[in-house]
Amino acid sequence: MDNRRLILAFVLSAAILFGFQWLVPAPVKPPIPPHAAEQAAQTAPGESSAPRLPALGNEPPAPAPASRQDVIAASQRVTIQTPVVSGSIALKGARLDDLTLLDFHETIDPASPAIVLLSPSGARNAYFSDAGWIATTPGAKVPGAETVWTADGSTLGVNKPVTLTWDNGEGLVFTRKIAIDDHYMFTVEQSVTNSGSASLTLKPFALVARTGAPPVSASWVSYEGPIAVLNGVEADFPYASVTGQTLESCGSTRGFLFFPNTDGNSINCKSAGGWLGFSDKYWLGAVMPADQKAPVQTRLSHSGTGDAQVYQFDYLGEDEALPPGGTVHHSTLLFAGPKEVRLLADYSKDLGIPRLENSVDFGMFWFFTKPIFYGLDMVYKATGNFGIAILVLTIVMRALFFPLQTRAVLSMNKMKVLQPQIAELREKYADDKVRLNQESMELYKRAGANPLAGCLPVLVQIPVFFSLYKVLFVTIEMRHAPFFGWIRDLSAPDPTSIWQGFGLIPWTPPHFLPAIGVWPVIYCVSMLLQQRMQPKPADPVQARMMQWMPLFFTFMLGNFPAGLVIYWSWSNCLVLLQQYIITRHIAVVRPAKT
Repeated sequence: MDNRRLILAFVLSAAILFGFQWLVPAPVKPPIPPHAAEQAAQTAPGESSAPRLPALGNEPPAPAPASRQDVIAASQRVTIQTPVVSGSIALKGARLDDLTLLDFHETIDPASPAIVLLSPSGARNAYFSDAGWIATTPGAKVPGAETVWTADGSTLGVNKPVTLTWDNGEGLVFTRKIAIDDHYMFTVEQSVTNSGSASLTLKPFALVARTGAPPVSASWVSYEGPIAVLNGVEADFPYASVTGQTLESCGSTRGFLFFPNTDGNSINCKSAGGWLGFSDKYWLGAVMPADQKAPVQTRLSHSGTGDAQVYQFDYLGEDEALPPGGTVHHSTLLFAGPKEVRLLADYSKDLGIPRLENSVDFGMFWFFTKPIFYGLDMVYKATGNFGIAILVLTIVMRALFFPLQTRAVLSMNKMKVLQPQIAELREKYADDKVRLNQESMELYKRAGANPLAGCLPVLVQIPVFFSLYKVLFVTIEMRHAPFFGWIRDLSAPDPTSIWQGFGLIPWTPPHFLPAIGVWPVIYCVSMLLQQRMQPKPADPVQARMMQWMPLFFTFMLGNFPAGLVIYWSWSNCLVLLQQYIITRHIAVVRPAKT
């Protein structure tokens, strides 16, 4: 029975620690710049031989790669300026292709550069959104990537929209009224007025496109790539699945079955409303029709190879008949910003956008992970510190587990009293293992002791442990969230190191030395104290192995997020307090009769 306990303990340890070592993302490779193949023409969404979109391909190739700043400076633009974003809209093409998130920085240093989300075509790692019209009537002239629009203002801001106009010289006047709210949602209201004598038919479209090889974490803890909610179904399409070689595996979803139609190197799906775009770990660029009941044809396409890859996610509306003297309208929404859970949930509720907050990858066990996040967020709003929120969460979880912990401690105390009798049985039946196990089980049964009771609290905590790790890893609310002292980012490992005297020795240790900070050491001490309050295994070999467990855990936890180590250390301290209280208030356990 003792061997079973030891094996179970090591299986649980390996499941948690080695599993999480695998989940921790590897360093991201530097992004690959776009190539001339970025100029590859794309057909209309959902059509293989329709007129071309003015999005990824009508620009003449640049003679040499240009910097983002040079591309922006080379074109006339309307400035975007709000309290949370800055950027610009190119009048040539009327694309939303320059956006910086002012409240988010590349590192924990507030003086570090702000996060750049959107970049224009022709720049390194271009990432932009476009909207417009496709003419299904032959010969109709519609605006494209080379069209130069006229703006009625120089700056787009909150409650300060900008209207762009273009006259095709053949009786059609196109307008785009672009507005932004006080967060990260753009509204593009398009209209076309026909002052000519002939009728024609148009289709509205909107797209999000990016070039190069988007940096994607090697960990599956957080999904990064093309994402959509179509017909109420959440679907993820990893970049590798849309390269033209593995289209048969493109139906990966979050808990639903989804079977898109494929055509060439594109994935097509008809939907009523919904949204589509690209999800990074913390950021989202997604477009959607403002009318969520409007039927659309969606397409995810890919072109180019190697460092010349182009990804585009777009939708195409239904035919709009435009008679002489008539006007057609279409409104598109674009979200370009951080994946803040409550903000996305508010957009879903207020604008009728289905499951926009699910772009945050809470995983298959979202029903457990989401409540943990909302609980942490609620305490954070009251305390202003996510570290304190983790401590409060730990207290709540320990309170919920208190009855189970009480039973475990009672059982361990009984086991401790039974140790002399177990030793006698080992001597008596040293050559008969079967009889030893039978007699040991009878002894446990008479005493009301359960050798596995001490493992139950650990088993129950595993879902909490995984869910808290998920919250720390995928939610932007935890990104760069400080605690106290040297912990300036709960989602990153403890920055101190035992090899540097925890910051006292000015020395950079070599990479082969495992990272062991202050909080992993605190965890080790708490686990050692907890072991001292538990009965030692009768087998001396097992006892020595269990003594090494705290050190084993300490080395493994060095690369875990500091918030997770704080949770486990504080949990151990609460377990010590619980065991002390329970032990002081229980009756003395009397030895069972053999």
